[in-house]
Amino acid sequence: MTEARRTDEATVVPYRDGPLIIRGAFRVLDQEGEPIGTPRATVALCRCGRSRARPFCDGSHRLTGFRASDRAEGPDSRECREDDGNSCR
Repeated sequence: MTEARRTDEATVVPYRDGPLIIRGAFRVLDQEGEPIGTPRATVALCRCGRSRARPFCDGSHRLTGFRASDRAEGPDSRECREDDGNSCR
């Protein structure tokens, strides 16, 4: 894919020691499949579990000392890119 992003595609970017930032065409659903209103085209989802606005980030990670990489973590993590034929499961 080129540098310009398609508008019909969502991107999820984990920020170091912070939230997951989602941009593009996306929907956020609760566990019953009901939509959760998203007032913006870009949202931050909580990763620390301390937000009072879950599933959205309210900045609580800064106060709690939350630490997380900006990359995939764990023994099964690997880069997934369309151009090299890898698939993420």
